Formats: sequence, C-alpha cells, structure tokens
Amino acid sequence: MNKQTAPLPYKLRRSSRAKNTRIVVTADKIEVVAPLKVSERRIQDFVQAQKDWIEAALKRVAGRVQAAAPKLAPSEYRDGAHIPYQGRRLPLKITTGKAKTVRIELLNDEMFWVKLPVGIADEQYSALIQQALTRWMKNQAKQHVQLWVDLHAPRFALFPRSIRIKTQKSRWGSCGPQNDINMNWLLMLAPAAVLEYVVVHELCHIKHKNHSPAFWQLVGEHLPDFKQRRLWLKQHGASVMQGL
Repeated sequence: MNKQTAPLPYKLRRSSRAKNTRIVVTADKIEVVAPLKVSERRIQDFVQAQKDWIEAALKRVAGRVQAAAPKLAPSEYRDGAHIPYQGRRLPLKITTGKAKTVRIELLNDEMFWVKLPVGIADEQYSALIQQALTRWMKNQAKQHVQLWVDLHAPRFALFPRSIRIKTQKSRWGSCGPQNDINMNWLLMLAPAAVLEYVVVHELCHIKHKNHSPAFWQLVGEHLPDFKQRRLWLKQHGASVMQGL
C-alpha cells in the first residue's frame, strides 16, 4: 500500500483560454490554471501526479529567494553575538563550567546563556553552540506548538492525530490525509503570533483540505488578524528559512 502524503496547498484559477491544466510555482504560492470544464477531481489527481516536480520547483524558487534575503543568524556563534528568537535578536553569553555537554538557557527572556564544558578549543565553539541552539529550538517548538494546539483545537474539534516537528526548507507546515500535522521548527525564529497563525492554518486543514473561502473563514474565526500575520511571513519568511 502506498503511503499517503499531505496534499499540496494550491490556488485554482479557471481560464476560458486555457487548453490544458498547468502549474505555476512562485515564491509564495502554487497556482493551478485549468480549463473551465475540467473537474475538481481531475485537477487534484493532476496535482498529485506532479507532486515531485512541484516540490523540486518549490525548493529551487526558495533557494533563489533565500540567497537574496538577509540572514538573521550570526556568521559565528561567539560571546556577544545576537540570536534570532521569536521575532527578536537576543545576545549570547558564553561561559565554561563542569557540564559534560553544551547547555543552553534563556535568561529572563532577554539573553541566551551558553555553558560549555572546560577544554573545548576556541575554534570548536561556534559549531557546537549552533548545534546546541538548534536542538534547543526544536524542543521549544514542540512545546510552543502544543500550547497553541491546546488553545485552538477544542473550539471546533480540530484535533490532529499527531504532531511532528521537522526541518523543512520550503514549507512552514502541513496537514496529512489522516490529520497528522508537521510543523517547521524554524518558526521559532519568527514572532510568536506567526507561529500561532501557522498552527491554526494547519488545524483548519483538518476540516478543509483546501484553501477555499470556507477554509479562510475558519482561520478568521480563530484569528481575526490572520492576514497581518500571514503578511509578516511573506515579507520575512525567506530570512527565517535560512535558519541558524
């Protein structure tokens, strides 16, 4: 049996001039242009059949956009560097101690405190801190996503079967056919309101597996200002996608 995968979100545009169904991939959307009489089911099948091509095209476009976007993370993880976190850039303080592994603490929501084991060579600092921060961010993402799910899911019984935190370079989140939700941990670099929007977006796909007016109405029931949050992601998402 073939494993089911999350349907790709796309915008459908009917055209009287279109002779065949075609797909246009840009930085912020997948658009399907179809003749007037082609059925929704045939369009869905066509998109699914082109899934590999679409995902490859998304990665190519994302790569070009990200290359031109300013990077949020520092070039090196040294004392005094600034780390992107929830829409802010917090200073990094490095100390050494008796710990056997690199430890990360967020102090008063104002500073990252890194504790390094004694004896680590200076040239190893940056890579070890980057790896530790990535692990810390992934763990934080799991906790924050669960909090937003717990807040929004009960309202309209939008309960996911599972929640997974992933590293993705072209998608912020997805909701599979069995209502399994994947979330990109890089959203921890964006403001909390943006992460909340993406969580709500994927929860609403539990009821509507498309981007129909009914879907957006449901998103608006949860977040009346979702358009501003979505706009932030469109404007700054390429920088966030570059990661740490």
